Amino acid sequence: MFKDESRSVPIEEGEVYDVTIQDIARQGDGIARIEGFVVFVPGTKVGDEVRIKIERVLPKYGFASVVE
Repeated sequence: MFKDESRSVPIEEGEVYDVTIQDIARQGDGIARIEGFVVFVPGTKVGDEVRIKIERVLPKYGFASVVE
């Protein structure tokens, strides 16, 4: 049985995705979107195509790190 919020969160901690950075957050982190879900990726800039690993998932956004 899934929790209600899991339906609106298309990512899971530990998963790896290939993304393109679309925006920069006020704090300077890159922003990618996975099925519309915002993921912050430190150390990236707009236009970067990177492979990321999801580190933390919150109800409205997530955090990821770049995988080499």
